[in-house]
Amino acid sequence: MKLDDVSADLEEVLLTEDQIHERLAELSRQIEKDYEGETPLLVGVLKGAVMVMADLAKELRMPIEMDWMAVSSYGSGTQSSGVVRILKDLDTDLIGRRVLIVEDIIDSGLTLSWLLANLRSRGAKSVDILALLRKPDAAKVDVEVKYVGFEIPSRFVVGYGLDYAERYRNLRGVAVLAPHVYA
Repeated sequence: MKLDDVSADLEEVLLTEDQIHERLAELSRQIEKDYEGETPLLVGVLKGAVMVMADLAKELRMPIEMDWMAVSSYGSGTQSSGVVRILKDLDTDLIGRRVLIVEDIIDSGLTLSWLLANLRSRGAKSVDILALLRKPDAAKVDVEVKYVGFEIPSRFVVGYGLDYAERYRNLRGVAVLAPHVYA
């Protein structure tokens, strides 16, 4: 879906599809250098990372493997319960593997910090992070992110995998959602 298709729901376009693809290509060249001669395991974090993972994987000019995880740090409401639950675990053994977690966005970093520790505890040789978007002003914990696509302001964004009530994930770009949509 094009950004223009829902322009009345959007306050501001932050990134176009072309800008995202260009940045993923740049990050792919760096990943190829960093993992030269190896087959990294890309771990996508569902559901948001689907678009990033797909486009990154298509751009990489090297052998890779892919797997998926779904985690939740929310209870019944919109506030974090402080407890991370694995909703869908990996199918791949991590012992001795070089793992690259692929994320759509990093806000507080709390869930990602937990995920990083969890995957490292499974015997991975290394665990790095790629995030398309990072909101530095929203960070509550310091998480080392090796590959960052774009730093964005702490605003409610949708598109390119990011949703509001399961809508807008298929937007071909990233935009700030207008408050009248979620108020």
